[in-house]
Amino acid sequence: MHFPSTPLASFHKNPAFSIPEKLDKSGGLRFNEPGRNLGVLLLLNSSRYQKCLATMSGRVIDEVGGREIEGTRSPSLHHLAENLPYVHRVGVSPKQKLLKEFTSTLKETFFHDEPLRPFKDQPKLRKLVLGLQALFPILEWGRDYNLSKFKGDLIAGLTIASLAIPQDIGYAKLANLDPQYGLYSSFVPPLVYAFMGSSRDIAIGPVAVVSLLLGTLLQKEIDPSNKVEYRRLAFTATFFAGITQATLGVLRLGFLIDFLSHAAIVGFMAGAAITIGLQQLKGFLGITTFTKKTDVVSVMRSVWTTVHHGGKKNRKWFWLPAIAPLIAVIISTFFVFITHADKHGVQIVNHIKKGVNPASANQIFFSGGYVAKGFRIGVVAGMIALTESIAIGRTFAAVKDYELDGNKEMVALGTMNVIGSMTSCYVATGSFSRSAVNFMAGCNTAVSNIVMSCVLLLTLLVITPLFKYTPNAVIASIIISAVIGLIDIKAMILIWKIDKLDFIACMGAFFGVVFVSVEIGLLIAVGISFAKILLQVTRPRTALLGKLPRTSVYRNIQQYPDAAKVPGILIVRVDSAIYFSNSNYVKERILRWLTDEEEQVQANTQPRIQYLIVEMSPVTDIDTSGIHALEELYRTLQKREIQLVLANPGQVVIDKLYASSFANLIGEDKIFLTVADAVLTYAPKTEEP
Repeated sequence: MHFPSTPLASFHKNPAFSIPEKLDKSGGLRFNEPGRNLGVLLLLNSSRYQKCLATMSGRVIDEVGGREIEGTRSPSLHHLAENLPYVHRVGVSPKQKLLKEFTSTLKETFFHDEPLRPFKDQPKLRKLVLGLQALFPILEWGRDYNLSKFKGDLIAGLTIASLAIPQDIGYAKLANLDPQYGLYSSFVPPLVYAFMGSSRDIAIGPVAVVSLLLGTLLQKEIDPSNKVEYRRLAFTATFFAGITQATLGVLRLGFLIDFLSHAAIVGFMAGAAITIGLQQLKGFLGITTFTKKTDVVSVMRSVWTTVHHGGKKNRKWFWLPAIAPLIAVIISTFFVFITHADKHGVQIVNHIKKGVNPASANQIFFSGGYVAKGFRIGVVAGMIALTESIAIGRTFAAVKDYELDGNKEMVALGTMNVIGSMTSCYVATGSFSRSAVNFMAGCNTAVSNIVMSCVLLLTLLVITPLFKYTPNAVIASIIISAVIGLIDIKAMILIWKIDKLDFIACMGAFFGVVFVSVEIGLLIAVGISFAKILLQVTRPRTALLGKLPRTSVYRNIQQYPDAAKVPGILIVRVDSAIYFSNSNYVKERILRWLTDEEEQVQANTQPRIQYLIVEMSPVTDIDTSGIHALEELYRTLQKREIQLVLANPGQVVIDKLYASSFANLIGEDKIFLTVADAVLTYAPKTEEP
């Protein structure tokens, strides 16, 4: 199909016009002059083309049809020809076979990073080595490991271990588990991750949000006082959390976690931080009777009936907050021991079981009524843990400028939690506070996790009995200080400035966690995120376009107030794919633009609207409902004596327009490569009212 760059019927009115010598092979007019090849595309069988030829003299050769066309010649061709643009046709790609199209779509969805490319044309032994390196990245970066890197990892590992020990004891209490299970979860999972993970900076272990979520969901199924059954359900949930994470990685479904938006995560984390901090008032204030609910009203009611006070801490250097918790634990434990304060009302941790992780594979529920409950809790906890860890990993990878393979991360996290569930661990993931300390302490590789695990092993074998006299108030204050960093006020302010809908999602998650419960807050976060997606899909943006002065560029008249409308032509841009979910809205919105414009035209006695140009550059796709909506729009416009014109439909869209015969319905000469071409063609043809 060919399109004129200017109305051919009006060429004879211009005394400066003379005809081209012949048509080029693409169907364009070619001017036979040395050093110049300027063409005007046109339809060979159009009436305007024939009318134009009738006014010309000279010889035109149709190279496509192989025939000569005679006419009359006007003497001044070249002056106008120099000012005529070359107008390209809208390309129609060859039709793909269904299998090939399906394969291409599948590849872009699940294998866009081409994970098998390194294996191409490699011998079998090399493929085996590459496969092992893909599964265990330590085999790749370990070859270049040296003493210099180990020094940084050693310092970082010792630093995060000093932070992890008191945190693990406190986080285990959030999950309603005995303190040693928090320590177990910082021993085995980090070792597994060090061999399988692709992040250099993530520090693995229990985290506050997942511990609180797990404890909240588990206690609704089994009373924590029934320690054996409660612990079994915790291991079952951890097992299914790992299965969920690993499955997402193997099936390359990591994009699913992106449905929980950044704004929702910020709000959820902030709400969880406040909830966790308030719950620690029980240990911090020595309250014996405390609510099991997590909402702020219930917690504050329990506090109000007892006593309340607060405190602040200033932190400047990374190593101070890292070692301060352990120092606080050591000092407070020592003074409680020598003063026997535990006999005078000071609550202490009491006994922490000594020894390494006992096997727990036989305690996981693989049958019975608790399997489904463990699966449900595990999926929720696993997704939250995965979202937090991937977000942390991407942050530090961007800072250090290296690639983080999301699917490898999911497999690594899933594997470590499956193994952890069989070694008396509960759900572990990347910890924000530990990872930040790990990064600032100068870690180079995941060996820092191995160092931390070794310190935890030593702690489990030797030191755990010494924590017996650790005051609960100190553990509670450590947790409070740790979760304060989860409240990101700056991020909330930035979200408000950028996107008000994102801010609503953020606040919805925040207030859901604070005033109802953690799981309701999570549900609100996911619900608002999906609602935002649906709103954007069902109500896409549209814009009126105008011509920027001294250019042939057409832009949104709201963004560019000096952009001028074209008399007799309305130009509308649709900024979204057109699907069944928004096709009717798009049609109705375009007609409303048209109605509003016609009212302004009548009020200002301007030329009536004769052409509606739809700019389709942002329309990435269209389905049958979308095409049906365009057909209805076309028929409505025909009744109002207005021509529908399309500009720059993409490859997918133009293919579907031809497959549905819509292109034939409106006419191939009504489809242009640019808005400028369409305006240049139809602007001189508009009539005065």
